[in-house]
Amino acid sequence: MKKIILLLLIVLLNSCASKKQVHTGETEWQREMNADFKDATKSPLTEKDRASFSGLDFFKYDSTYVVTATLKLTPEAKKFKMKTSTDRLPEYVKYGVLFFELKGKPYQLNIYQNIGLLEKEGYEDYLFLPFLDATNGDTTYGGGRYIECEIPKGNTMIINFNEAFNPYCAYSGRYSCPIVPQEDQLPIKIEAGVKAYKKH
Repeated sequence: MKKIILLLLIVLLNSCASKKQVHTGETEWQREMNADFKDATKSPLTEKDRASFSGLDFFKYDSTYVVTATLKLTPEAKKFKMKTSTDRLPEYVKYGVLFFELKGKPYQLNIYQNIGLLEKEGYEDYLFLPFLDATNGDTTYGGGRYIECEIPKGNTMIINFNEAFNPYCAYSGRYSCPIVPQEDQLPIKIEAGVKAYKKH
């Protein structure tokens, strides 16, 4: 009888441990994302959704989606008002174009700088990399995803698609999110980063 109880305890502990691992995340970045989503002061989730939140759904980390890109600056680019999911029109400028290879094929994406954030402490080097890909509307959010970057010291940048995340609009209609420009569409599946949000 004692052996049976001990075995049941081991099974339960292993089950809880595996569930905890899934909820917390595979990488430090995933764990931080899940912690922020559980935190009422940072989470885009409604109070009701946060109460049942057990973790974001991520693609398995894949080093294939960590690429070194060449950054070509666009100093002549003019400021423009980026469309959002609301009437808000924040000012951005195309900071440059990133050229990279993924799975042996060449691609490029524009990278932007938010003019309004330049004066905000801690955001002086902040760059915004939005993109669309062939997973949108299927395994990922239909409106595309974002990656946060910093101005590099040289002319190369690391793009880690494993850190691609959904706009807050994917979780609640109370947010105003930049709409990914159509020219920033990749004709392939980027099976990395955060998947589409499903309420539990």
